[in-house]
Amino acid sequence: MDDPSRPVRLGDVAHARSGDKGDRSNIGVVARDAATYEWLRSRLTESAVAAFFHPLGIGAVRRYELPRLLAFNFVIDHALAGGASRSLRLDTQGKALGTILLEMTLDPPGPSPAVE
Repeated sequence: MDDPSRPVRLGDVAHARSGDKGDRSNIGVVARDAATYEWLRSRLTESAVAAFFHPLGIGAVRRYELPRLLAFNFVIDHALAGGASRSLRLDTQGKALGTILLEMTLDPPGPSPAVE
């Protein structure tokens, strides 16, 4: 977050790991520090993640907060076009979705938008 006026790439302030359970993807996002976690609470929302993955035709997105780990877990329904043995997608097990999410850009720190 060097330039306070520029959007921030999620991968510059957090790590991610992802996988699957059938047609659902789980994406864990871990902030690099407590201040970043608090900033991400208002920016990395269910609706922001849903909008980012909208081109995939996903279903509902749920966010779970893990404050002691400085982390979030996102569960995304219908993210894998049926899952491992049923999908024709390149990533049938959701392993790349965490890496893809790290390319998301977020508004820079400043006044926080309303939290969901």
